[in-house]
Amino acid sequence: MSKRRSDWESRPQARVRRWFYKGFLALDDEIAEKISSPPPPRFDYEEALEAQQAAIDSRQHERSIAIERLDQHNLLVWMRTRGRKAISRLYVALALVLGLMMMVFLLETVALMPRFGDPATPGANEVSARYIEKGLDETGAVNIVAGMILDYRAFDTLGESTVLFIAASAVLILLRIDHDKEGNPAQELIAAESDDRHYEPRDDRILQGSAMVLTPIILLYGIYIILNGHLSPGGGFSGGAIVSAGLILYLVAFGFEKAGRFFTTKTFTWVSFFSLSFYALAKAYAFYMGANGLPSGIPLGTPGAILSSGLIMPLNIAVGMVVACTMYVFYALFRKGGL
Repeated sequence: MSKRRSDWESRPQARVRRWFYKGFLALDDEIAEKISSPPPPRFDYEEALEAQQAAIDSRQHERSIAIERLDQHNLLVWMRTRGRKAISRLYVALALVLGLMMMVFLLETVALMPRFGDPATPGANEVSARYIEKGLDETGAVNIVAGMILDYRAFDTLGESTVLFIAASAVLILLRIDHDKEGNPAQELIAAESDDRHYEPRDDRILQGSAMVLTPIILLYGIYIILNGHLSPGGGFSGGAIVSAGLILYLVAFGFEKAGRFFTTKTFTWVSFFSLSFYALAKAYAFYMGANGLPSGIPLGTPGAILSSGLIMPLNIAVGMVVACTMYVFYALFRKGGL
C-alpha cells in the first residue's frame, strides 16, 4: 500500500496538484500579510522639497567657494606678474611726487627765511635775550641750556628722543636673531655666541678686575650728570651716554650671560616706553596749561637746589634712560645680534 501510494505521489499529476495547491496557499499568505501589515507611509512632498532645496544650496555654496578660490588664485597670479610691476611703478611714482613736494616746501621755506646773522630777526635779538634774562625765573634752572632744551624747546627734545627709540627699533628689526617657537636659541645665535667667546675671552682677570672697579664709578657719575643737568653742565643726553658706557664695559668684561640678568629686550622695551610716555604726557600737560594762560601747579623750587626747576629734572631722567638703553642696544645688536 505504501509502495503504491508513493508511486501515485510521484506521478506528474500529483506533482502538479501539489504545486497548484501550494501556489494558492502562498497567494493567500501574501494577501493576508498585506492586509495585516500597516499601510505604507504617505509621500511627504514638503520634506522632499526641503531636501531638494538643501541640495541646491549645498551645490551653490560649493560653487561660490570654488569661485572664491579661483579669484584668489587669479589675484595671486596677478600680484606675482603684472601686479608686481604695477605696484613697483606706483611706488616709484609716489616716491617721486613726495620727494618733489618736500623739495618744493623746503626750498620755499629756505627762501622765506631771513638771512643768517641778520640782527633784525627775532631769533637774533629777542629769543636769546629772553633765554638769558628770564630763563632762571621762568624755568627755575640754573643751567640755561637745560632750561632751553627741556622747557622752551621741549618739543624738539621729545622728537630727538623719539628718533633714538625709532632707530633702536629699526636696528632690532634688522639685526636681531630671535629664538625659535619652542624658546630655544636659533643656530645663528648659537654661532654668534660661539664666535663672541672666541674673539672676546671672558676670563681676562685684568679686564674683569678693572670693570669691577670702574663700572660702579661710571654709572654713579652718569647718574650724577643726569640729576644735576639743571644745575650744572650735563643733562639726559650726556649722562645717558656715560651710563651706557658703563653698561657696555660690564658687557665686554663679563659677557652676555651675566649682562642678560638685568638687561634684556623687555628691559629696553619697557624702560623706553615708560620714559617716552612720561615725557610726552608731562610736556603735553605743560603745553596745554601754558597755551591757555593757566598755572601748571608744578613748583619751580629754589634755584640751585637739587629739587628745583619743575619738570626739568624728571625729564632729564627720562631722556637719560632712553639714551642709555638705545646706545647699549646698538652695541649689543651690532656685536652679536641679540641681548
